Amino acid sequence: MSRNICQSIIILFLISFALNGCGKIGGVDAKKFPPDPKQRVKNNLESGKGFRIMDKMKGGSGNGGNFEFANSNELWRASLDIIDFMPIATANYSGGIIVTDWYSDNQNSNESIKITIRFLTNEIRSDAVDLKIFYKICKNLNNCSINERTNDLAKELKKEILKKAAIYKEQNKDKNFKPYKGIQ
Repeated sequence: MSRNICQSIIILFLISFALNGCGKIGGVDAKKFPPDPKQRVKNNLESGKGFRIMDKMKGGSGNGGNFEFANSNELWRASLDIIDFMPIATANYSGGIIVTDWYSDNQNSNESIKITIRFLTNEIRSDAVDLKIFYKICKNLNNCSINERTNDLAKELKKEILKKAAIYKEQNKDKNFKPYKGIQ
């Protein structure tokens, strides 16, 4: 009898642990979503948020198994495009960080810069990207000083990244649009 009670307690514990991760479901703005289910389906499919079972079964036009992780993140793509002139030391998509190697133009070989970009969110907004620029000034081979500077270059790079990411997002919306033909 005590064995059954022990098993029941363990099962209840596991169920409560599994349900604990569900969390609170956020509210939805009724103005953004039409009350008609057919209209909601149409909007979702046209914006690329849904999938059509028949397309998946045909095997041709669906994207089943074709994941473009980094290519689908507009901030990531825009950042790589903006700093494409610099050698990349580390690029970790899952960690949300890009670190360049030291870069120096041919004019002044004693000075070089290094850029780190951290992604704080996937949303395109001003606080989504943490961009830092480090400067290294060397008097000779063994005498270098490295410091971070907050200047206009960092602000300009961040602004260009956000602008390009917004362009990519708009292009992605157009790419995902598929006209809804209705249920036949």
